[in-house]
Amino acid sequence: MRGYIEQPRFSCALAAQQTVLAIPRAVPIAHCGPGCVGKTFAFSGLGAGHQGEGYAGGGNVTCTNTNEQDVVFGGEEKLTKFINGALKVIKSDLYVVLAGCTAGIIGDDVLQVSQDFAEEGKPVVGVDTSGFRGNSYVGHELVVKEIIKQFVDDFDLEVEVRKGLVNVFASVPPQNPFWRGDLEEIKRILELLGLEVNILFGTESAGVSEWKDIPNAQFNLVLNTWVGESTAKLLKTKYGTPYLHIPYLPTGAAATSRVIREIGAFAELDSAKVEKLIDKEEKRFYTYFTALADFFADFRNSIPYELYLVADSSYAIGVSDFVVNELGFTPEGIYITDPPSDKVGNQILEIFKGLGEEFEGKVVIEDDGGLIQEDIRKRLNGSKKAAIFGSLWEDMLADETGNLHYHISIPMLNDVVINRSYVGYNGGLRLIEEIYSGIFRNRDVAGTTLVE
Repeated sequence: MRGYIEQPRFSCALAAQQTVLAIPRAVPIAHCGPGCVGKTFAFSGLGAGHQGEGYAGGGNVTCTNTNEQDVVFGGEEKLTKFINGALKVIKSDLYVVLAGCTAGIIGDDVLQVSQDFAEEGKPVVGVDTSGFRGNSYVGHELVVKEIIKQFVDDFDLEVEVRKGLVNVFASVPPQNPFWRGDLEEIKRILELLGLEVNILFGTESAGVSEWKDIPNAQFNLVLNTWVGESTAKLLKTKYGTPYLHIPYLPTGAAATSRVIREIGAFAELDSAKVEKLIDKEEKRFYTYFTALADFFADFRNSIPYELYLVADSSYAIGVSDFVVNELGFTPEGIYITDPPSDKVGNQILEIFKGLGEEFEGKVVIEDDGGLIQEDIRKRLNGSKKAAIFGSLWEDMLADETGNLHYHISIPMLNDVVINRSYVGYNGGLRLIEEIYSGIFRNRDVAGTTLVE
C-alpha cells in the first residue's frame, strides 16, 4: 500500500462541490469538518487558475462544520437545520448535499436526510462524497449519477426521444482547468452539425432544465478517457439511450475532423453536411497556420522540439497528438496523472500506440509528481530544447533546467483562466499561439537565431 504522493494533482471526492457549482443555479451543501470546504476550494478552484465564487461557491459554500459533539451524538439533526436554512436564504434550482469524511465515518445518512426534503417537493439530492471514497474524478461521477437517480429520474417519467438531441459528458470541472472554454467549443461544433446539445455545465448550459431533459436524448456523447462512461452506461440501462465513447478531447484540425466524422456517422447525419462543415473549419484553421511560415523560418533555432507533458489522460492524448503529429514535436515523456484501473491504463497505452510509433516507451502512468520530475530530469539529460507542459510544479522544473513551460493541468496558482481552451479547431489555434509566444516570454531571443 502506498503511503503518500508528492505534488498531488487532484483533491478528494468532496471536490465534487465544484461539479455542483458548475451547474447554473445549483448550490452545494457540505456536511463535513471545518476547513474541508475551504481547502478543497483552494486546490480545485484557486488552483485551477483562480476560478472563484460562481453562483454560491468559492470558500463560502454552505457547510455544517461538523465538530466533536456531532461525532459523538450524530450530525443529521444539524444537517437538517442547515438544509432548511439554505432553502430559505439561497434561491436555487437544485441543492446537492455532500458528505465529507467525518459524516462518512460516523454514519450520518445524507441520502436519507436529503430524501426527506425531496419527498416534500424540494429539489434536494444527497451524495456520499466522503474523501476516502476516491479522488476528484470519482466525486464528480458520484454527483452526476446521484443527480440522475434522485432528481432527473421519475417513476412517472415519459421519455420522448428527440432526434438530434445529445447529452455531453466530457470535462471534470475544474479538475480540467479549461473546462468552461472546452465545453463552449464542443457545443459550438455540435450545433454546427445541426445537433441540439445538453452541455450540462458552464455558461452555455441552461441549467436544471437540461438535466431534466437528459432522458429524451437521441444519444449520449462521452469525450473522456474514462470519466463519464459509467454515467453513460447508467443512462443506457435506465432509458435505453445509446452512447458514443471517444476517449479523449481532440485538439487541432486533424483530430477534431476525425471526431466530427465519428459523431456524424453515429448520429446518422448527412455526410455531405458533415464534410462541408469540416472543409470550412479546416480551411480557416490551416490558413491561420500557414501564415506562420515566416515566423518558423526566422526563429527556427529558438523553437523547442522535445515534448514533455504532465496531465490527465483525456487532455494528454489530444494535446500530445496535435503537438507531435501536426506541429512536429518529438515526444520524450508523456505522464498520465489520473490513476485509472489497470484495464483503462492499458487502453490508454494502446491509444498512444495508435497515434504513432514515436510514443513507444514514452508514456508513463504515474500520479506522484516527485517521481515524474525525477524521470523528466533523466530524460532531459541537460537538453534546453524542451517544451514542458504541466502545472505549477513543472514551472519550477522548467526554470531549473532552462526549458520552456506551459500550463495544461492543475495546480496553476500563477495563472488566470477564464474561458481558455485547447480543444477543437479554435483550441488548436490557441495552443499554437501559446507555444510559440512562449519563446519570447520565457527566454531571451537574440537578434539572430543562428546560434544558441
